[in-house]
Amino acid sequence: MPVSKFWRRTSIAAAVTAGAAALVLPSDASAAPCSDVEVVFARGTGERPGLGIVGAPLVEDIKRRLPGKTVGSHAVDYAANASQTSAGPGATAMTNHVTSVAANCADTVFVLGGYSQGASVTDIAIGIPTNLGRGRTIPTALAPRIKAVVVYGNPLRLGRQTINSASSLYGPKAKEFCNTGDPVCANGFNFAAHLAYTRNGSVQQGGQFAADRINRA
Repeated sequence: MPVSKFWRRTSIAAAVTAGAAALVLPSDASAAPCSDVEVVFARGTGERPGLGIVGAPLVEDIKRRLPGKTVGSHAVDYAANASQTSAGPGATAMTNHVTSVAANCADTVFVLGGYSQGASVTDIAIGIPTNLGRGRTIPTALAPRIKAVVVYGNPLRLGRQTINSASSLYGPKAKEFCNTGDPVCANGFNFAAHLAYTRNGSVQQGGQFAADRINRA
């Protein structure tokens, strides 16, 4: 899909997403330093700063599934702008946070994730080239501490790629959700599909996947 056409579609989707975000206040409930698990999530285009409409319930679901562990969270601090030019800086912000926490908390493991443009942030941070910019990538030495990658509405799919197909390092630990008709990942025209991840069980499936990966370690 031409980049200009993708931007037009995602700009409209951003407006719809922003409207939904106004109804659901994102939260960034960070636990004490050096939690057992840190969920690092990048919100979607147009959402208010925070974990966003998908990230917030995902964090809560992961916490519920890991009762014996402390689970912290971090909302990636980036613009999430409608022009789709902030994914690269967002990836750098995600990478910087993971690198910093890893250096200070030797036993903390990570779950990375993102929604919509936030999924592109995640792609770039784990070393997958995209059409939405460049940013700093997480050092491969830290890959064993990243136990799961969970993304929703990933634009990478418009280029007929997935994290599984594009990354031998992170593909086996990635779970991706793309609803039929979603214009951001499925080249569709159903903008409601882009907002349905919190209602169709995808958040719970992503939480289960992440918890299973962590418990497997």
